[in-house]
Amino acid sequence: QVQLQESGGGSVQAGGSLRLSCAASAYIYATYCLAWFRQAPGKEREGVATINSDSIITYADSVKGRFTISQDSAKNTLYLQMSRLKPEDTAMYYCAADVGVEWCYSGSRPSGYDYWGQGTQVTVSS
Repeated sequence: QVQLQESGGGSVQAGGSLRLSCAASAYIYATYCLAWFRQAPGKEREGVATINSDSIITYADSVKGRFTISQDSAKNTLYLQMSRLKPEDTAMYYCAADVGVEWCYSGSRPSGYDYWGQGTQVTVSS
């Protein structure tokens, strides 16, 4: 069982930055895919970025060049550095894990992830 806990959300003006963290409280499998998702009110949950155990990374087109996903395996922690934030980035941000897999097969499909955090709110004002 893997428990995930996000932190680092908050309110920021457009153009600002935030760094989200996702701490795993239990053992992370040798192979895995970790992802950040977000969900705005009235919208479907969408994938933001993924990183696997080999640090292969993908980004949604909407955040490329502005967001950076990274991990500290020694600390079992996933990060999302968000820069040049826009009002449309406002959402609840979730981290998710798909364990025992070598690639991020599930990509941006929420149903493919086994474990989820409770989310952290990011609000960007114009």
